[in-house]
Amino acid sequence: MAAAARCCPSVRVSAGGSRRAVPRRRTCWQRSATSERFRGSCRGFSWEKRVGDGQNLITEDVTVVEGDVATISCRVKNSDDSVIQLLNPNRQTIYFRDFRPLKDSRFQLVNFSNSELRVSLTNVSISDEGRYFCQLYTDPPQEIYTTITVLVPPRNLVIDIQKEIAVEGEEIELNCTAMASRPATTIRWFKGNKELTGKSEVEQWSDMYTVTSQLLLKVGREDDGVPVICLVDHPAVKDLQTQRYLEVMYTTATTEPAVHGTGVLLNASTEALPTVQISNASIALHPDSRAGEEGAIRSVDHAVVGGVVAVVVFAMLCLLIILGRYFARHKGTYFTHEAKGADDAADADTAIINAEGGQNNSEEKKEYFI
Repeated sequence: MAAAARCCPSVRVSAGGSRRAVPRRRTCWQRSATSERFRGSCRGFSWEKRVGDGQNLITEDVTVVEGDVATISCRVKNSDDSVIQLLNPNRQTIYFRDFRPLKDSRFQLVNFSNSELRVSLTNVSISDEGRYFCQLYTDPPQEIYTTITVLVPPRNLVIDIQKEIAVEGEEIELNCTAMASRPATTIRWFKGNKELTGKSEVEQWSDMYTVTSQLLLKVGREDDGVPVICLVDHPAVKDLQTQRYLEVMYTTATTEPAVHGTGVLLNASTEALPTVQISNASIALHPDSRAGEEGAIRSVDHAVVGGVVAVVVFAMLCLLIILGRYFARHKGTYFTHEAKGADDAADADTAIINAEGGQNNSEEKKEYFI
């Protein structure tokens, strides 16, 4: 077999993870005529590749919950020391052998060998979802991709009930809402241990789904105090549920006739009704003890109100009496002494001299102070 030779291009990996050819000194592979091997060198780095060994890349798809850790593994079957690298969905190199050109510290090297490149991605988010490529530099080069799928559990689970207290025989509406999940959740209804069927509606907001399930339920007296459970089926969460207890209003009535001699004893009992005993001799009414207690409470309330009114009236009468006596005692009489003839006098001394009777002739005036 004749010897064959061919040249290999030189490749440089940039800090951003992209690859581009760089002109360098041409180095050539040379195939031996006897060994089916290629030998070559590029800038002093030498290796040997075997052709026809059936090398294969092996990887698995990854499903991870948002915020958890995803592990990507690129494995080589029948390795011959070929270079392995991992690329992100944008075709940027994450790891080239054990070197990380991509400046994302969430990617960490877990294991590197000639047969495996294993990388972990922490704090996974929805933006990390997509295809990641494993490449093996063989002749010809091999490539395989793995898909990362990110699951988002429901943010909140709420039951809304149409009426807090229902009446026996009434049909009520219940709604259970699971918010912001990915993929859409499946909602199941239970009344006690019995599964019921509801009607679901799905709303999509960007990459998230909100699911609302409606349940129409006709309630009876046996449903009073029974829990209604809303259960979520989602691959990202287990046993997520919420529940509400039913409150049902209903009446009870029982009739038990019994014959005693010539009379009939009829015991009828209902809520808030007295027991009536009928016979041919007399009719007796036995009021319910609770009704008697309520009547006594009402009597006490009326007595208290009457006493308060009486005290207020008595206080007002006393106030009127005190005010009357006060006004009667504070009226007075006093005398004013003014000199007569003062209007014709030139001065005060002349007015006093000309006064008739001086200070003895005075007028009596009365004034009342209120």
